[in-house]
Amino acid sequence: MTAPRWGKAAGPPEALRFLEGPQPRGLELGFLLRIMRDFLRGLRALHFVGPCVTVFGSARFSDGHPYYVMAREVGRNLARAGFTVMTGGGPGTMEAANRGAQEIGGRSVGCNIELPLEQRPNPYLDRWLTFRYFFVRKVMLVKYSYAFVVCPGGFGTLDEVFEALTLIQTRRIKDFPLVMMGTDYWEPLRRLIGDRLVEARTIDAADAARIIWTDSPAEAVALIRERGMSQFGLTYGPRARPRWFLGEWSAPRRTAPEAVG
Repeated sequence: MTAPRWGKAAGPPEALRFLEGPQPRGLELGFLLRIMRDFLRGLRALHFVGPCVTVFGSARFSDGHPYYVMAREVGRNLARAGFTVMTGGGPGTMEAANRGAQEIGGRSVGCNIELPLEQRPNPYLDRWLTFRYFFVRKVMLVKYSYAFVVCPGGFGTLDEVFEALTLIQTRRIKDFPLVMMGTDYWEPLRRLIGDRLVEARTIDAADAARIIWTDSPAEAVALIRERGMSQFGLTYGPRARPRWFLGEWSAPRRTAPEAVG
């Protein structure tokens, strides 16, 4: 019998019950405490791993696939520019980006998710966390990043893309670069956004113009680095030191930009 593919099995009973509507008050308090624990672990562990660039993409492209190769090169270029590569920690293009970063001595971090199958983090991570809740994981993938690189993917990737775009559009986060890699793959989406949505005035032309479409990892990372240094306060200056007893991870000392403050 063939095992279900990534994300195709039923979710944990606890998570399913959480979304089934009102529950006994004590049970909902337990949910809240577990959610708080997920947030606290993420906030403490990831506080000093940046500055990060998050790479989104499918778990289903294996080693040797052109999109895997592209994501691996993205990881290499980000690491050369001094960024920590953050992904969802799984296989496919997530693994490729982490692998590219680690291969040249860069920093590679994953925010994994508990799934019934295939929930192990990929083998190219310096550090990883495994979260119980998808929404907590998405917060962490956005919170510590100065840019987002989107490789070809499916529902999960689209969910992450539009979450980031909505946060940028509504100014919940700054106008960080969002780069869509793989122009042929994303061309229907590009037409939908640039033509249909703008024409219908459900978004502004400026919202569509925020998205960068390219096939060049070098071009994408050069733009991310330039905007990070010029617009978002990245510098080579010192930072406060992490405290192990607070669950904070330290990053290796490299010639990498670091966030001020």
